[in-house]
Amino acid sequence: MKAWSKNTFRALQHPNFRIFISGQAISRIGTWMERTAVSWVVYDLTNSTFMLGLTAFCSQFPMFLLSLYGGILADRYDQHKIVIITQIASFIQAAILTILIFVGGFEIWHILVLITILGIINAFDMPARQSLMHLLVDNTTDLQNAVALNSSIVNIARLLGPALAGITLSKFGAGVCFSLNTLSYLAVIISLFSLKMLPHETKVKKQSNLKEIKESIAYLKQNSQLGILTIYTACIAFFVSPYITLLPDFAKEMFKGDAQTYGYITSCIGFGAILGSLFLAAQKETSRMVNIVLINAVILGGALITFAYMEYLPAALLLSVVTGFCGLTQSTICLTIIQTKSAPEMRGRIISLFAMSLFGMLPLGGLVLGILSHQAGSSLSVAIEGGIAILIATSFYLLKKRNHKTTA
Repeated sequence: MKAWSKNTFRALQHPNFRIFISGQAISRIGTWMERTAVSWVVYDLTNSTFMLGLTAFCSQFPMFLLSLYGGILADRYDQHKIVIITQIASFIQAAILTILIFVGGFEIWHILVLITILGIINAFDMPARQSLMHLLVDNTTDLQNAVALNSSIVNIARLLGPALAGITLSKFGAGVCFSLNTLSYLAVIISLFSLKMLPHETKVKKQSNLKEIKESIAYLKQNSQLGILTIYTACIAFFVSPYITLLPDFAKEMFKGDAQTYGYITSCIGFGAILGSLFLAAQKETSRMVNIVLINAVILGGALITFAYMEYLPAALLLSVVTGFCGLTQSTICLTIIQTKSAPEMRGRIISLFAMSLFGMLPLGGLVLGILSHQAGSSLSVAIEGGIAILIATSFYLLKKRNHKTTA
């Protein structure tokens, strides 16, 4: 047990990483409170699954449009300074949303505009923040552990944030929920200013942005494993992960609940994601990681099919833990491999391509799912996503097996 604990938390021995992850822990709880509150407020006002899909689209589609340019900036400029700027911008956005809710008289389009702005900010934040991880650990062998622990913190927030949001929404209202998120940004901003970073040498621009984009795509083609993982992530993000979009509808219609019910379901997904993060953090061998991804995709598919028609809330919460565990491993393992296998001079751009595949396909899938559920119902729509998850896992397993025979 002692050896397991030492191996699981070894990245915490690096001071910069400890400071960074402490600020992240507080800020991410606020972020998940805002996400939960936005989805519930939109659904409560419109009672429309299509609007839930549109909300997800507005918040995440900017990642698809702009994250590659964000990756170019992350490769060329100081990632630490970029993250400071994006976090301050996020703080301002959160403050405006809070004031809007407290003043009242707002309309849905106001919320959609503000979450779109946050999506634009995140398109530049994500590549820089993920690339920054390499500068926070002095020993590159601890990078995989640092990525997994950072994911653990995100998913602890995913556990606590929605639960706190559900309680806050039902007891105090959306304004308090958004206020707490605004305050939480101060923690990460303070932690970023507290980091002791080495001076950054700005890279001279040698070619146009278009050529850098073409170079990134060519690099993925040459590195087949990275390219396949990026395509796999896009498939899962479009066809499977959007089930989360419909959770407010399940909470209100299937389980006859309120914001707290929605918060509990989302928190159980977060708890499963925490277990998945700790499981990955304890792994030393990366050779079997792809197999873990595919196996978990099959389990995820079965859990979604069962969840789609489950009317007993405690059982649905247990299934939510399973979907959280299996869903987390999809993106985290792919991101870890991409971070560790990418060339340093290409890392920011390759991470941004990964972000495009994940956060670009997810809102598109959410929008399609919102339209489908409006016509066919949420249960059938989620069950279809579960079946597609199994089909995707089977297809990529056969592709992996064929490539292995070709290279043998």
